[in-house]
Amino acid sequence: MKKFCALVMALVLTVLSAGCGGSSGASGEGEFAGQTLRVYNWGEYTGENLIANFEAATGARVVMDIFDSNEQMYIKVANGEAYDILVPSDYMIERLIQEDMLQPLDKSKLDCMDLLVDEVKGLPYDPNNDYSVPYFWGTVGIVYDTEKVSLEDLEAEGFNIFLNEKYKGDIYLYDSERDSFMMALKALGCSMNTSDQAELEAAYNWLLQCVNTMEPEIVTDEIIDSMAQGRKALGLIYSGDAAYIMSENPQMGFFMPESGTNLWSDAMVIPKNAENPDLAHAFINYVSSYEGAMDNSSYVGYTSPNKEVMEELSGEGGDYEGINAYTPQRDNANDEVFAYDEETRKVISELFSKVKIAASNAG
Repeated sequence: MKKFCALVMALVLTVLSAGCGGSSGASGEGEFAGQTLRVYNWGEYTGENLIANFEAATGARVVMDIFDSNEQMYIKVANGEAYDILVPSDYMIERLIQEDMLQPLDKSKLDCMDLLVDEVKGLPYDPNNDYSVPYFWGTVGIVYDTEKVSLEDLEAEGFNIFLNEKYKGDIYLYDSERDSFMMALKALGCSMNTSDQAELEAAYNWLLQCVNTMEPEIVTDEIIDSMAQGRKALGLIYSGDAAYIMSENPQMGFFMPESGTNLWSDAMVIPKNAENPDLAHAFINYVSSYEGAMDNSSYVGYTSPNKEVMEELSGEGGDYEGINAYTPQRDNANDEVFAYDEETRKVISELFSKVKIAASNAG
């Protein structure tokens, strides 16, 4: 589960010390004995036994560095830091492809693609999966206290519920410029990938209205514990975090507005300067296998792209049985995948900075 992984990753990072160390060590046997795999991944995003089991199976040693944002990852890679595996998000993968920073996958070395659900393959940022294999996927939606927030309000208002003064002082916004503007644009009936300046300005004004009238708390991962403990009525959240919250507190629900939301995926890619691409392909196969995917998803809480694992965890007796946040909706034509547009990103970044200043002044 993602919650418990924080402590584990903190201990791992202490040992790794900014990438200078490794894991506890490989068995010394196996096809890749004595070799090292360098992975750059999100924090709190790896199964409890995934690295140790991969090392035991291959004889390799894994060194994992952690990033907090796609942009942090991009800067390090663009400056020439060599990794064998990256796990960026969809729009960042599109950027890395455009800038010729990834090497095509050798599909003759992959035996995992048929194990994955169709909905997370062939997405717009990499339509033929020439460069990427999905790691986790999900949506962004609203986590809510079912005893404070009515489903009728959610169905009637969608993301506009964040402007409903009935919930003033009782909401969380997520400290992400992309997801905040996605919410505002979808509330206004616009595409979250719009580059139209008038639509971006309207979304900015929507967010200004929210922070000036609703007294939101703008957070990141703090929302996980806070909503699990029922501290506020509702908040914007990633589906995997909502799944954890709902497994901890049955009073919590998860809602995805009909106006659409962000259907996201994080995927494994191999940089052009990777020093061990053969081992990287072996890692992709292992993470995508039943064993690796079950370890990852059952521990972290995000949706597995492995079809068997996803169905088992969400099915009868599974860890996420009855928890709708675990299984992304796949039939809403208004859902979108983020596209990369550097000019629009800069505009949104500048506008969101103004939103946060307004929120600080309002507080």
